[in-house]
Order: sequence, then structure tokens, then C-alpha cells
Amino acid sequence: MSVPYETAAYEPPESPESPEEHLMRLLGRALNSFELPDETIRLLDCALAHDGSLHSAHHSAGLHRETYRHTWLLADGSALTLWELVHNTAPGSEPQHEVYVDEEELRTATSRMALPPDTPDFELPVQVELSPVPAPRHAYVPDASADHARRVLRRAENTDRPGADLAALLATASAHQITQAFGGPGRAGRARIGFSLYEHAFLLHDGVEVSLWEVEHTATPDGRHMCEVYDSEDTARRAMERRAAQVSP
Repeated sequence: MSVPYETAAYEPPESPESPEEHLMRLLGRALNSFELPDETIRLLDCALAHDGSLHSAHHSAGLHRETYRHTWLLADGSALTLWELVHNTAPGSEPQHEVYVDEEELRTATSRMALPPDTPDFELPVQVELSPVPAPRHAYVPDASADHARRVLRRAENTDRPGADLAALLATASAHQITQAFGGPGRAGRARIGFSLYEHAFLLHDGVEVSLWEVEHTATPDGRHMCEVYDSEDTARRAMERRAAQVSP
């Protein structure tokens, strides 16, 4: 069985659950999840990665209280954190879960806990950071990105354009950005030839970035406009040099 185009390179690291599943499990056990702002839930629905860590703990006379920090990496490279409070209200009772959007709300909630005031919280000496996920290189726009990828590939006229496997990968794009890459082949004699190179960068749902490189030029026998698409900048620039050489006197 053949391996699809570069599929192995884009597989996310093994994880027991996705960012969406982690969020749903947290909201499902929190008694006050309905109080979270709709905007917060909307942002977290598009999260690319997540990390959870113990922030503080307090255990005394059969009572306990722990706070957990849940952090998600969003599509624009920023992070959003929810604070989970886990506690029991009587020795041996079942733990209850609550969730808050900031530490001030968390502190207000913990002040209501029936724990002895003379025993301070245990704070972890080392803060556990969000699992390392490379920040996106581009300022992405979530705007029908999968459709944009299909349009770019559809207008490509070169026979060595990216194939169906890369097209299928880009069908999972959640955001994209278009930038012009400057620098092109030297002027081909006195022929008036125009070359433009554009990078169409796509952000996939797993946080991976994939780019298409589009060459627009008039290096054709009749001077008409032509579009070619490649899967790397080097390949696109070599194609530009070939086209320029073909029309040189």
C-alpha cells in the first residue's frame, strides 16, 4: 500500500485526546460550565493544541482542593487558559468540578472552600508550560481556506503541479495567508516578460503549516498570462528560471 504524499510528516504526535475532546471532557464535568462566555467557547472550538497541569493543591482532614490550568493554542498563535477547581465539601464526599476563565474568579471561588485557614496552599515550585508547539509563521485568516486551496490548484496549468494527495491534505485547512515573494529571473533579452511569485500558506487543524507556491507569468509563445503551482519555493523559482530561458533570444 502506497503512502500518500508527505502524509507521514504531517501526523500529529500521539495524544490520548484532541483539543476538542479535552475541552468537551472538561466542560462535561464542570458544574458551572454554562457560565462560560460564548466567545471563549467559540475560540476554543478552533484550538490547535492543549496542555493541562496541576497548579496548586491543598489537603487537610479529609478535605481537598486542587486547581488545574488548562491551556489551548489558538489558530492565531495566542494561548487561552481555563482554570479548573476540584474540591469536596465534606470528608469522603465525591469531588466537584468548577471552571473559570481567569485567576481572580478562581480565587473568589476558593475563598468559599471549607478548609482550615492556618494551612496554606501548596504551590508547585515549577510552572508547567504549554507543551512546545511551534508558533505559526504567518498571520492567518480563517476564511474558506479549503476552498481557496482548491481554486489555486484548479488554475494551475503545469503538468508537475501538486497531486491529489496534497489536495486532500489541504482540504483540512482552517486558515490561510497570501504573500508575494519578491525576486525573480533576470530579464530575458528584450522581451517584456512579467513574473510574479506568491506563497499561499495554509494552517491545518493539527497546527501544521503547508504552502503552495504560485507562479504567474507571461513567458508563453503568444505572451498570454499563465499560472503554475508548486509545492516548494525552490521548485517554483527553478520553474521561473526555465521559463525565462525558453523565451530568451
